[in-house]
Amino acid sequence: MSISTAASLPPIHRRLQRRNRLVRVLRLAVPILGALVLFALMLQIVLSSLGGRFSIGQITVTPDAVTVAAPDYIGVMQDGSSYRVSASSARATTERPDLIGLAEAKLVLDRIDGVQLSADAALAQLDTTNQLTMVPGVADIADSSGTTGTLRDSVFDWQAQLLTTNGEVVIDYADGTTVRAGGLVYDAQSMIWTFNRSVVTLPSTPGENDLSDGDQDP
Repeated sequence: MSISTAASLPPIHRRLQRRNRLVRVLRLAVPILGALVLFALMLQIVLSSLGGRFSIGQITVTPDAVTVAAPDYIGVMQDGSSYRVSASSARATTERPDLIGLAEAKLVLDRIDGVQLSADAALAQLDTTNQLTMVPGVADIADSSGTTGTLRDSVFDWQAQLLTTNGEVVIDYADGTTVRAGGLVYDAQSMIWTFNRSVVTLPSTPGENDLSDGDQDP
């Protein structure tokens, strides 16, 4: 169709022609764009998980994002502790393929001393470039010794193996000790917890039980 013929068509026909051309372009562009984003996403994940095992479920590609169902990664830390990161789904946008949003995220850490720690969060983000896991909301934590708690606004640096919590910290230990703090830093290598602006409540003062036993009649 010539330009003069196209110009003589009614406006509705010209709009239909433009729409049909756009549809033809999108039919080609959407799969290519999705493939590029998927490649970038998978490359970032593979590079950040060398030495571990990574698996995924169903993949959904749209023009603006890639969604992966049931991602699951198993790795080993420098001290020999093993960990597993999983989620119900992971999503990365075309603008930030290195920033992966995780829904119903879960971390399980099996330390070499036999203690297992777990953390659950409704939403989390994985920064594959900087190797950070970020939980802007609440994370529920627990370990196999009976300790439970919640952390708010946390970042785990996988390279430094350092957990930093900038928000409220609530921890209840199995022996009855409680900690309420305004933040914490946990060094996974040295297994040292450092609390900020903390209040610690003990079930008994040190030596109290020994004094009570000494006061008893023989």
